[in-house]
Amino acid sequence: MKLSARNQFQGTVVRINEGQAMAEVVVKVGTLEFVAAITEGSVKNMGLTVNDQVTVAVKATEVMIGK
Repeated sequence: MKLSARNQFQGTVVRINEGQAMAEVVVKVGTLEFVAAITEGSVKNMGLTVNDQVTVAVKATEVMIGK
């Protein structure tokens, strides 16, 4: 799969918290964890399960830092 996003990271699904319409998918990349909110349908269509190897693509127009 090719994506135009430059910020791509290979990781492992460590947790899937399923809700009624949305799911929270947690992907471990090195020592970091990325959390994505996707639809339940997407989880099922991709057949996502814990320990799957996936690509995290970050496409953002803005990154904020606060202290």
